[in-house]
Amino acid sequence: MQQGYAAILWLLAVLGMEASALGECELTRLLQDKLQYKMRLQYTKHYFPINYTVQVQYEEVLRPANITRLRNETVTEVALRYLWFHVSSQTVLRIHEVLPEKHPSWKYTQELCQLFDALGKEYSKYRQSDVEAVVADLVKLIHSTGVESRRKAVRPKALLDNCLKVMRMLYRAPCEW
Repeated sequence: MQQGYAAILWLLAVLGMEASALGECELTRLLQDKLQYKMRLQYTKHYFPINYTVQVQYEEVLRPANITRLRNETVTEVALRYLWFHVSSQTVLRIHEVLPEKHPSWKYTQELCQLFDALGKEYSKYRQSDVEAVVADLVKLIHSTGVESRRKAVRPKALLDNCLKVMRMLYRAPCEW
């Protein structure tokens, strides 16, 4: 099954197809398959030293409780998916950046980064001014540099666990999973 997804990614790269041709639901379905428990456990826990953590900004830890709170503040689903994309792509990038190229998890995180890059093309049509101010402010914080005082240590598996849980919350209904 993994070879099929690798073949799709290779086909996209070789043929230069637009990533948007797959669509948001198909890309998130591929992400969901790539983030299945067995793979998260192997690539972001077993292949890392015991109690290994990655330094991320406080805002880069997006939990289902955060989404529920933002929903109660009447933030739109589109804005929440926009926020999830920015948070998740940054956290996957942070995990990937700490790995040497020969690390067993390097290729796995590289594939996740490629899926997020493809999904980014879907979200490139949105501007921060098009979403609620609270979401736009969070996205600005996530992409800002020099916020070292607001860092926290989080295990890589926990970051991907949150990524998957929030993705399922946001995409289950619109993508009919």
